[in-house]
Amino acid sequence: MSKKSTLIVSLVIIAAFSYGISVGHYKVFPYDLIESTKSLVIKPQERDAARPQIYQDMATVKDLIRIKNSDDIIQKRNKLIDYLWLGQGFPHDKMPKVEDNIKDSDFSDLKNLKQINSITTEMEYGMNSISYLFLPEKSNNKLVIFHQGHEGQSFAQDKRIIQFFLEKNYSVLIFAMVTYGMNNEPVIDLPEFGKLRLNSHNHFKFIESSTFHPMKYFIEPVVVALNYVDLKFDFDSYYMIGLSGGGWTTVVYSAIDPRITQSYSIAGSFPIWLRADSRNFGDYEQNLPEFYRIANYEELYVMSSYGENRHLVQFFNKFDPCCFSGDLYEQFPYENTIKEKLNDLQKGRFDVYVDDTIHEHRISDITLTKIADMMENQ
Repeated sequence: MSKKSTLIVSLVIIAAFSYGISVGHYKVFPYDLIESTKSLVIKPQERDAARPQIYQDMATVKDLIRIKNSDDIIQKRNKLIDYLWLGQGFPHDKMPKVEDNIKDSDFSDLKNLKQINSITTEMEYGMNSISYLFLPEKSNNKLVIFHQGHEGQSFAQDKRIIQFFLEKNYSVLIFAMVTYGMNNEPVIDLPEFGKLRLNSHNHFKFIESSTFHPMKYFIEPVVVALNYVDLKFDFDSYYMIGLSGGGWTTVVYSAIDPRITQSYSIAGSFPIWLRADSRNFGDYEQNLPEFYRIANYEELYVMSSYGENRHLVQFFNKFDPCCFSGDLYEQFPYENTIKEKLNDLQKGRFDVYVDDTIHEHRISDITLTKIADMMENQ
């Protein structure tokens, strides 16, 4: 090999090594791909066996639940509302902009579809949230709220789920997370930092202030859309389903708004102590200390479950390559702890199911069918 060739090879090796260091340190491409591949190659049992000391002693999980009676639930709910809306109260009267009977070619072939209404909630800093309400020709007068997660790029990607519930005569109200799907990414000019495009949930920390908290971005769109639905329709029940970040939204929202009777969270959250694996740590909204000091995840699970005919169900995909795997949950199952607290409170149900039929971060047909069965039989 010539000196020139040797020099080129050496430079390539040095560049590759340097980039490899950058990938690991700054988590740039292809960091996520490598981490996902590792999770498939290395069995979760082997990955976690070497570090069990980082997780909570299961016998003490119950001590994290600081709820003794229904008054504690009301107090925590009110504190969360104060945190989100800074003492202005739950926005019962705020209404969205609505466009009735829109045409969207992505859904022109749906069966049992009467019409689609587009619902837009406008919020501070120019942020918006666009949801679609699918109304069936033949209706059972029940509403399914479906919330997408961080992989939600369009409502059309969940056409299978919309059609599934339309065929069972449910109305369907679908949301994308803020900054995803059709929702905008406003550019703001901050005196301290200059211009910033709000295209990541981790950017929201820069707009926290004494007069505004961006955590409301995740909750207010559902509140406002349901205000409109309450005014214009007369549904018997509201059910909520969410995947990933939408599963997180489902838990938090149903803890705050008891209008939701049944909640189904798929691959949506673990308690803080079970998030030692970086894959499970989550975005800004999933680990904001001030919020979870008011109500930690165990308490949110209790609050989402508590009440007459209320039920929260968490689903985990056993071999989930993304996050919140059922395999890890099975090593540290907290279901009975939540159930024991609800038994003390004498109202509400909580269940956890692990789906071992799927190796993807999505809702399987089996999980979807189980959810529908539970809706019909409660």
